Amino acid sequence: MAEESQNGQEKTEQPTPKKLRDAKRKGQVPRSKELNSMTVTVFGALGLLFMGTHMIGEISASMTRGFALTREDVFTRAALFEKFQLAVGDALGAIGPFLALMTVVAIFTPLAIGGWSFSLEALAFKGDRINPITGLKRIFGARGLMELVKSMAKFLLVSAVAVGFLWSKADDFLGLGAQSLTLALINGAWLLGLSFLVVASTLIVIAAIDVPFQLWDHAQKLKMTLQEVRDELKDTEGKPEVRSKVRQLQQEMAQRRMMEAVPEADVVITNPTHYAVALKYDRDRMAAPIVLAMGRDLIALKIREIAAFHDIEIFEAPPLARALYASSKLDQEIPAHLYFAVAQVLAFVFQLRIAREQGSEPPARPDPYLPTDEEA
Repeated sequence: MAEESQNGQEKTEQPTPKKLRDAKRKGQVPRSKELNSMTVTVFGALGLLFMGTHMIGEISASMTRGFALTREDVFTRAALFEKFQLAVGDALGAIGPFLALMTVVAIFTPLAIGGWSFSLEALAFKGDRINPITGLKRIFGARGLMELVKSMAKFLLVSAVAVGFLWSKADDFLGLGAQSLTLALINGAWLLGLSFLVVASTLIVIAAIDVPFQLWDHAQKLKMTLQEVRDELKDTEGKPEVRSKVRQLQQEMAQRRMMEAVPEADVVITNPTHYAVALKYDRDRMAAPIVLAMGRDLIALKIREIAAFHDIEIFEAPPLARALYASSKLDQEIPAHLYFAVAQVLAFVFQLRIAREQGSEPPARPDPYLPTDEEA
């Protein structure tokens, strides 16, 4: 069942990218304490299992050297301090790799779910954190009940596995008393690491249940109402009237750029009053004529005025003008099915330009042929 917000609306919408970014900035990321506990204990057990013998041997040797004191060492302060330094160095050398392993595991485990997140907002003081009523709600609420059930299940599972394993290895543990000190320490470290690994492995079951639940719970907390989505859209993209004004300005800028390109046209094909399409063709650089500008009514009038001012040929061909306006795109080549008709117009325009320069008779005005729907 969908959650409800404070205003009574159901939170049915998935969180937007902005909502997720804001939540992470506030430190609200999915976290699983069970996953952290499991990885630290399992890798700790593996570390003891594979490094325990080495650590016990090094520590035992260090203790032997540390307690082997001569009379002069006892009464010499510098010698005792030197012995202490050697003991500290031996201890760090023995347990250093294990501590490094635990540090790496603790730091990189959060990457598996939610990633790293450091937020000053999460550290800020909040009164509800010390409010006893809020605290009681957390303890006795559904989430507190869930944590109680999870803790009890973890306790029972770990206890059952631990008792069963220790019972099966009772003879091995009791046999340590009959071994020499060094051998008993080495075997004891192995048994301890093995016991720790078996018990820690049971936490994998708890983590496998908790991680999906935490991901689901985090997603449920961040769900939004339809009104929240609309409000966010207004905040990020502006109010409808503002967006409309922006679109209007963009259209005006596009029209201004389009009008600036009209003087470069070779011909303007008109309706003659309702449509106007300005074309340019350079056979050395273009595979087909391109549309520099087009419009209808007032825009068409403006295109004709600019064309007349720059002595660009205005060719009246209503069917062709309508066809170009309906099927062409700005700054792109004309459609293939209009090649022949436009070629007739451009050939006339180029011939007319040469005739005027030479003072000869102008060419006959063509009637551009438009293909039928079947031919197109």
